[in-house]
This record gives sequence, C-alpha cells and structure tokens, in this order.
Amino acid sequence: MFLSSINLKNIRKHTDTHIEFTGKLNYIVGGNGVGKTTVLEAIYYLCTTKSCITSSDSEVVRFGEKGFSVRGKFLGSTNDDVQVIYSFDDNRKSYFLSNKQIHKFSDVIGRFPVVMLSPADHSITQGYSADRRKFIDSILSQASRTYLNLLQEYNKTLKHRTALFNRIRENSRVEKSETSAWNENLVRVGKEIIIHRKDFIKEFLPYIRNTYYEILGKREEPGINYHFLGGNCTEDIESCFHMLLEQRMDDEIRRATNLVGPHRDEYVFDINGLNLKTYGSQGQHKTFQTILRFAEYFYLNDKTGSEPLFLLDDVFGELDAERAVAISNYLGTLGQAFVTLTDFGNLSFLSKRETDKLIKLSMDSEVIYA
Repeated sequence: MFLSSINLKNIRKHTDTHIEFTGKLNYIVGGNGVGKTTVLEAIYYLCTTKSCITSSDSEVVRFGEKGFSVRGKFLGSTNDDVQVIYSFDDNRKSYFLSNKQIHKFSDVIGRFPVVMLSPADHSITQGYSADRRKFIDSILSQASRTYLNLLQEYNKTLKHRTALFNRIRENSRVEKSETSAWNENLVRVGKEIIIHRKDFIKEFLPYIRNTYYEILGKREEPGINYHFLGGNCTEDIESCFHMLLEQRMDDEIRRATNLVGPHRDEYVFDINGLNLKTYGSQGQHKTFQTILRFAEYFYLNDKTGSEPLFLLDDVFGELDAERAVAISNYLGTLGQAFVTLTDFGNLSFLSKRETDKLIKLSMDSEVIYA
C-alpha cells in the first residue's frame, strides 16, 4: 500500500495544493513557513482521522475559511479514495472511504498504518510516563483491534469511577460499596491491558535491538522494561490489582481520581543497563527516539501485513553527521516515506535514489518536482 497523491484545501497555509508521490522516498523541501509539516499532518489525518500536531481541528483551518478538506488516493491490493472534511461552523469532522462515510473513527485505526518521527518525540524518552504510555498505546492500537477496544472500555470505566467518586464526596448517603461493580470492570479490563503490554514488550524489544544494531552496530545495548501496578505486582495481577484498589480507595475518593491501574504504568528505556532518561546524552536520546520509530515501522509491518507510511519531520538537523548518515541510509530499507527538509542542498549526506522524489514547496504553495 502507498499514497499516490494528496490534495489539501484551506488547511493552514495551503489554499489548494495537489501533490503526486512516489512509492518510495519523498523529500518535501522548502523554507520555513511554506507548509511542509502540514503535508505530513494531512497524511496523518488520512491515516488516523486526526492531527499529529493539535487536538483541535479548528486550529487547522486556514484563516478566514469555513473549514478544510484533505483527499488522498491509496494504491495497493485495493485502491482507496480517502477524504477528511471539517466544518468550522458546525465543528464537525467527516471521514469518507471510497465515497462511503465512516461514522466510527476508531474503525479507521490500523487500516492505513502510519509512523511519524518528529521533534516532538523527545517527550517519549525525556518526558512524563504518560508520553511513553501514549507511544506504546498508539502502536498496539494500530496492530490490534482487541487492544484498541480494551483501551476504549478501560477509559470509559475510569470516567465512571471519577464521576462516582465526586458523588460520594458531595453526598454522604452514597455508599462506597457502589464502587464495587466499577472496580470489577476496572480489574477485568485492566488485567487484559497489562497482559497485552507485557507480551508486546517481549515482542518489541528484538525490533529495537535489531534496528539499533543495523544503524549503529553493537557498541551499545538498548533495552526497555515495563513496570505495572506500581512495580510491586507478581504474576497474580488480579489479586494485586484488587489489593491496591482496597488500599487506595479512601485516597481515590478524597482526591476524586483513579490512582491504581495501567493508566499509571511506566516504561523505562535504557542503554547498557543505564536509565536513558537519567543518564542518556542528547545524541543518545535522539537516536533512541529514531530507533523506536523504525522499530514501530517493522513491527506494524509484520503485524498488519501492510507497510506503514513513514513520516519524518525536520529530524536530521538535531543529529550529528555520523548518526544522520546511518539513519539516512537506513531509510532505503523502508517502503514509502516522507521527509521534510529545510534545505536539501546543505544535507549532502542524504542519498537520493532514482526511485525517490524531490518535492519543492514555495511560499505560495507552488509545487515543483525534481
């Protein structure tokens, strides 16, 4: 599967931009402010129904316009015409697959696998635990419909428990025992999520190491560890879960928040056994973030049977020459990729193959192919 073309209308700085792509490596080149990243954002919309930059669709609309649309053609075993339309006045987004409207956006997740590497990925290794959970959940949700459904059910249960905690706080006649049913559901679904995550880490680690070794050799040993339920749980996840809920119940009600469960799990990345977040250099962090995205690509490729689209936004400027060359060469092992660059001429380490395409954007959104 690959994206053969895309059309952007009234999205950020693009009034009406049409771009044709190659099925291999597409370099999207131009100065600052010409809308290079918006092209990647539009591709992400087609694959996931949402922006990779903001949670508010209204922010994406070109100033003074009533909405935006993105349309793309995917070619593969089946040819799909995909369109995302957003209306500013109605604050409504619609997704169409081959002229048929998809009402449940979650049905789109995983159909067109996508991996994106951007400067914002620094949060994966350097940010909060929630950033690492989001990263892992995004991979698993694209690879497994079962996991996506579990995650949605779990999040609904969290909302119900929070609402109940607030009722108990506000009304002394509401009994704590009313939490029992929601606790059972939390444990049942949460246990399955933990099992999926444990299995995923075992499967994903070889992808991380193989990619790391291919790009940088075996001079460093990357690792990833998963800590669930506070890191104090044995194999009996269910009993441990119930015990922690009982211990923290009063505190949960007092604070009206969910303090126990996989929504508070942590993932720890390491190099040579040392915690990357604590001891890693900036170069190691950036390399590890890149490795994680390559690993995600190959994992999703194996799990879905479809080559994901690979998006790289302004990545090479933060890498030293050696790492940039190694990663650039590794891009040739992928299927279709899209790379934004500010100045192609200053990045001589990038090798442009005959199958690759250079797409230049100007301030007036003119598209020039080279």
